[in-house]
Amino acid sequence: MAFDIEMIQARYSKMDAAISAARKIVGRPLTLTEKILYSHLWDGNPKQAFERGKDYVDFAPDRVAMQDATAQMALLQFMQAGRKKVAVPSTVHCDHLITAKEESGVDLKFAVNENKEVYDFLSSVTNKYGIGFWKPGAGIIHQVVLENYAFPGGMMIGTDSHTVNAGGLGMVAIGVGGADACDVMAGLAWELKWPKAIGIKLTGKLNGWTSAKDVILKVAGILTVKGGTGAIVEYFGEGAESLSCTGKGTICNMGAEIGATTSTFAYDASMERYLRSTDRADVADLANKYKEHLTADKEVYADPSKYFDQVIEIDLNTLEPYVNGPFTPDLATPISKLKEEAEKNGWPLKVEVGLIGSCTNSSYEDISRAASLATQVAAKGLKTKAEFTITPGSELVRYTIERDGFIDTFHKIGAKVFSNACGPCIGMWSRVGADKKEKNTIVHSFNRNFQSRQDGNPNTYAFVASPELTTALAIAGTLAFNPLTDTLVNEKGETVKLDPPTGLELPSKGFAVEDAGFVAPAADGSGVQVIVDPASTRLQLLAPFLAWDGKDLKGLKLLIKAKGKCTTDHISMAGPWLKFRGHLDNISNNLLIGATNFFNSKINEVKNQLTGNYEPVPQTQRAYKAAGIGTIVVGDENYGEGSSREHAAMEPRHLGVRAVLVKSFARIHETNLKKQGMLALTFANKDDYDKIQEEDAIDIVGLTSFAEGKPLILALNHKDGSKDEITVNHTYNSQQIDWFKAGAALNLMKA
Repeated sequence: MAFDIEMIQARYSKMDAAISAARKIVGRPLTLTEKILYSHLWDGNPKQAFERGKDYVDFAPDRVAMQDATAQMALLQFMQAGRKKVAVPSTVHCDHLITAKEESGVDLKFAVNENKEVYDFLSSVTNKYGIGFWKPGAGIIHQVVLENYAFPGGMMIGTDSHTVNAGGLGMVAIGVGGADACDVMAGLAWELKWPKAIGIKLTGKLNGWTSAKDVILKVAGILTVKGGTGAIVEYFGEGAESLSCTGKGTICNMGAEIGATTSTFAYDASMERYLRSTDRADVADLANKYKEHLTADKEVYADPSKYFDQVIEIDLNTLEPYVNGPFTPDLATPISKLKEEAEKNGWPLKVEVGLIGSCTNSSYEDISRAASLATQVAAKGLKTKAEFTITPGSELVRYTIERDGFIDTFHKIGAKVFSNACGPCIGMWSRVGADKKEKNTIVHSFNRNFQSRQDGNPNTYAFVASPELTTALAIAGTLAFNPLTDTLVNEKGETVKLDPPTGLELPSKGFAVEDAGFVAPAADGSGVQVIVDPASTRLQLLAPFLAWDGKDLKGLKLLIKAKGKCTTDHISMAGPWLKFRGHLDNISNNLLIGATNFFNSKINEVKNQLTGNYEPVPQTQRAYKAAGIGTIVVGDENYGEGSSREHAAMEPRHLGVRAVLVKSFARIHETNLKKQGMLALTFANKDDYDKIQEEDAIDIVGLTSFAEGKPLILALNHKDGSKDEITVNHTYNSQQIDWFKAGAALNLMKA
C-alpha cells in the first residue's frame, strides 16, 4: 500500500470540480499542467483565469521532500516557526553527505561516523515534527520519491532542483529553497508565478543505442540552459507513451538544466506498470479511475500550437545519441560528430573515467542496459580502457540488481559500486589525483557538468551521456569512438563490434529489498528533544535577519562583478563544503569563491576597497561587514543557475550583501534571494553592466516608495568623481516587498 493514500484519494476527489470550473473560466480546453495547477489552488476551486508569466498565484502542494544537505537549513528555519507538526506529508533523505571513494560499504560506514552529529539532528527533528526519515544508504531523494511518493496529478515541492524528476510519474514537482518548504510545512500557501507552457511532441519510438536521456540532451541543445525559464514543459505524443516511466523521469530530471520550472507527462500504461511494480496498486487503481483528469484535453494534443507558447517536435525513430558538454549541459553533440568536435576544440580524447547512476539515470532499466554492454567485454575478449563506477539510486534498485547478477557483471570488468547516494554527481567524489589539476576527460550519466563540479578539478572536461553510451565510451576509452559504426580491437587482436544495448523496463522477478531505509516519525513528537551544540562546527541555530531601516541604501561597495556563468556552484560550492550546510557562518566562507572577477579574470580574488588589496571574496566581504558597510553583487545572464541551494542567498545576506544586480536570474535563486530579504534586481538595459566600475560607491534610490512594477534607480559614484544613473527592474509583488521590509519571509511568519 502506498504512503499517504488518504491524501491522494482526497486530492483526486477534488479534481473534477476544480478542472470543470477552470475549463469554464479559461474558456478553452486545458493542458495537463493547467489541470494540475488549477486543482491545487490555495483558495480552492478557481474563480479567475491566470495570465502566464505574469500573475503570482498561491498554491497548496500535496507534499514536501528534502535532502540532507538542504534539509538542515530548512528545518532550522522551521524550528523558528512555532509549529508542533508539519501540515503536509514531508520527508528527509540522507543522500548528499556520503563521499564516494572506495566502495559502498566502506564509504557508507565512514559517512555515518563523520556525519553523526548531522544525522542525529535530522533524525530527531524529523521525529519531533512528524517527518519521514530515510537513513543514509537508503538512496537518492528523487529516485526514492519516484519509487514511493510520486503520483499522477499531484503537486510537490522539494529542496533540490531535481525534484522535477517526479514529473516522470505525472506530477508537477518543483524545486525550491528551504524557506519555501518551511512555509508549506507550516501550513501556509506557496507562491509561484503562473508558468508559461512549452509543449514537446514525441513521435516514433526509441531504438538501438538511443535512450530517453538523448531526448533531454537534444532538448537542452535546442532550448539552452535558460530556454525553459518560467515555463513548465509538457511532453506528449505516441513517442511519450512508448517511453518507460523511469525514462520519463530521466527527461524531467534534466529539465532543471534548461531552467524549466518543471516538466511532466500525462498518465499512461507505463506509469501504471511502474506503480504496480513498486507496491502501489492502490494508486494505480485510483489513477485509472480519474484518468481523464491526468492528461490534457484531447483538443490540446491534437492542435498543440493553439495551447502552448512554444512547441517542439522530436522524432524518436531518427533521434541520435548525444554527448553534452564540456562545462555546460546544453552544448549538445550527436555521437556521429563527437570525434570531429573534440579534435576541433581541443577536448582530451582519452576517457579517464566513465560513471553511471545518480538521480538521473539509476533505474533498473538503465542499469540493465549498461550491464548488457558490460557482459560483452568478456564475451568479445575486450578490456575496459577507462575506470568505471556505478552509483545505484536506491537500496531497492541496488538490492534488485545484485539479486539479478548485474553488480557481479560490473565487478568482472573492474567497476566500483559506490553507495546509494549522490556521490560524484554533486562533487562528493574523493578522486585520486584530482588535486593535480591535470587536463582530462570523464563521461557520466549525471545531469550537470559545470567546471569543477564532479571532482573539484577545473581542468576536468566532463561530458553528459546516457548510461549505455557512457559504458561504451568507457570500454573504448576514447571520445573518438562511435559504437553505432565503429569497431574495437580486442585483447587477441581481433576486430569486434559492440551490439546495441538491451534491457528490461522492470525486473521480471519484481523488485526486492530487505531494508529500504525508511524510519517513520513518532505519533506524538512533543517529548522529543532536538539538541544543537552551541560549539558545533556543523550546526548553528539561526538568528533572525534585521528588518529594513526604511531608508534608501547609500554608499554600497561593489563586492564582485561576476563575469560569465555564475551558478549556485560558483556562489556556494558543494563537495567538501556540504559538511557546513547546517552552519550558516561557517559555510559563508565559501561565498562566491568560484566566481570569476570581471576586472582581473581571476577566481576568488576581488579588490578590497578598504585596503586596496586583492583578497578572497569571503574575507573581503567580512571586512565590509565588520566596518558596517553594505555591498552589492553584480552578475551576468542566468545568474544562480543550477541547484536550489538557498545557501547561495543566505550567505550573502548573512555577510551583509544588500542587493544582487544581474542581467537575468534563474528562477529558484531569484525566489531564494527574495525570501531572505535581499534585493534581486535586473538591468533595465543590459549594456549598463559595462558601466559598473571596480571601485564604485553605489546608491539604490526609490526604496522608500518600493512598489510592484516600479523600477528603482542606481547611482554609480565612480572613483574619478563622475557619476552614472541607471534604471533597474525587479519582479517583487506586494507580499515579496513585505518580505524585504521585514528582513526575511521567515520574520513575517513568526510575527
